Amino acid sequence: MNLWHSERQIVIDQMGRELTVPSRPQRIISLVPSQTELLFDLGLAAVIVGRTKFCLHPTAKVRQKPSVGGTKQFRFDLIDQLQPDLIIGNKEENYQAGIERLAAQYPVWMSDITNLAQALAMIRQVGKLVDRKGPAEQLAAAIEKEFATLPRLSRPRRVGYFIWQNPYMVAGQSTFIHDMLDRCGFVNPFAEEGSGRYPELTPDQIRAANLDLILLASEPFPFAEKHRQMFLTQFDCPVHLVDGEMFSWYGSRLLLAAAYLQQLILGLEGIAHPMCS
Repeated sequence: MNLWHSERQIVIDQMGRELTVPSRPQRIISLVPSQTELLFDLGLAAVIVGRTKFCLHPTAKVRQKPSVGGTKQFRFDLIDQLQPDLIIGNKEENYQAGIERLAAQYPVWMSDITNLAQALAMIRQVGKLVDRKGPAEQLAAAIEKEFATLPRLSRPRRVGYFIWQNPYMVAGQSTFIHDMLDRCGFVNPFAEEGSGRYPELTPDQIRAANLDLILLASEPFPFAEKHRQMFLTQFDCPVHLVDGEMFSWYGSRLLLAAAYLQQLILGLEGIAHPMCS
């Protein structure tokens, strides 16, 4: 057995929970797609032993790892077989009962992210947690630099960012998606105090919001062109399909998100983007 298996560190996760983990974890399970991608991008493919069925990136490498269920329905029998020395989850994406059951047996580090600053803190903290402090710091600094130059819309535009079809659901207050929208210069009328994080809406409520633009995300509901046409018919404003990963994945994909959001902004402004020329 390698010597580092006996070395331990006490850490505090983003939910304020204290836990003891190996200084160099050797059997990691990730329960969150964006954080799974982050671990691979930090060079930890050899020690990732499990992921969820919703973990998509990097495709070829993810397929080589066993699935331990969904983000809200864990396969505890498979997790026990994998014997992780570290599990990484998220407050919103995972479910409390499942996390508590796992935490009674394994070290479970939880993120809690509603804005870019917390996402960058997560990247740095995870880097330290898994003995990849240097690469994580470089990644976080690169993301910070990209977002620092992100342009804002020349005029505020009222937007509804739809994540579900039946019932209609949008991103509301205290969500990572709302923070991304705000950074682009969008006004989110569904983020008012008391409206909730993902409010359900009626068609009349959508019309009453006087939207300038509707964004239909590719996840969690897979909005497609047929839905865009339906929204165009039902609501009197432009409708765009957008990549939900670029608005809601808070790991290393943020490095791609800044360029994607810039392209979206410049497209709405009617400015040709260098990436498209």
